[in-house]
Amino acid sequence: MIIYLSTALDLKIFSPSEPLGILIIFLGLIFTGMIFYIIYAVSTNKESLEDKKIRTKKEYLQKEKIGKLFPKKK
Repeated sequence: MIIYLSTALDLKIFSPSEPLGILIIFLGLIFTGMIFYIIYAVSTNKESLEDKKIRTKKEYLQKEKIGKLFPKKK
């Protein structure tokens, strides 16, 4: 049965020496690199500039609201 399948399908086109095999290996390397980059980016927890602006704006608004609730007495 296995011999019949290997003769019915030309599996040599997927070998690393054929153009299709080289393309598959190349795409696999790109995909693997992307996965490692995503894991690295998530683990370092880098904030974008837009995120920093939003966070500082929220902190400023929070301080203003607290200041209105508890005004300083002189």
